[in-house]
Amino acid sequence: MTYESEILRDWYLLFHYGSPSEILDGVGFDPKGLPDRCLEFPVTTVKAAGLTGEIDRALDVGCAVGRSSLELSKHAREVIGIDFSASFVEVAERVRQGREFSYRRFGEMHLPEVLTVLPPGGILPERVSFETGDAMNLRPDLGSFDLVHAANLLCRLPQPGRFLERLPALVNPGGRVVLATPATWMEAYTPLHHQPRELTLDYLRGYLGQDFECLEVNELPFLIREHQRKFQLSTSQTSVWRRR
Repeated sequence: MTYESEILRDWYLLFHYGSPSEILDGVGFDPKGLPDRCLEFPVTTVKAAGLTGEIDRALDVGCAVGRSSLELSKHAREVIGIDFSASFVEVAERVRQGREFSYRRFGEMHLPEVLTVLPPGGILPERVSFETGDAMNLRPDLGSFDLVHAANLLCRLPQPGRFLERLPALVNPGGRVVLATPATWMEAYTPLHHQPRELTLDYLRGYLGQDFECLEVNELPFLIREHQRKFQLSTSQTSVWRRR
């Protein structure tokens, strides 16, 4: 699978855990023009939920290498992070345990440098567990949650409707869902007949409108470094929904 590659794992580790100086070291442009908070995407999507007090349970679907799940531990007494990639889950668990993990940052792609993941401050790792799983076929005994968080997941699913159809059963009344997506629909990931035929937000309203109220929609920027001369600067449309 594509998401098992070591290069992609290392890109995501820098994306999730790298400091601004680590991400921007050696770049050939002035970073002052970058959008605010584009280097803190896994944190900003958690903040988008608007949690004001402690909740009982949170589910992070498509957790990748785990930063958003660990951030959720500051707000939820139990956090389950699920990703389809076994290599992503393995390294997320190492970070959760505070075990040293070295990965590569690329100057030029043929000359990698070694960095070490440092767990973010203020987290409560004992509250978090990670597991492999398929967002379209989540295990039936997960139970229900006060928050479901899914960042940059939807447009990478072969059948996103299967995940969206499961959400009403996953979220407690009054609970929230955060769905962040750049809406980069591609046939390589999602066959055309499973892609939206309208704007992605309207597509979400079609699936969620009966059971959820849309509270707000924002564009959250994010920057992914591939190497010192190639970056992906994107925004992710981030909608927050409350279970009726």
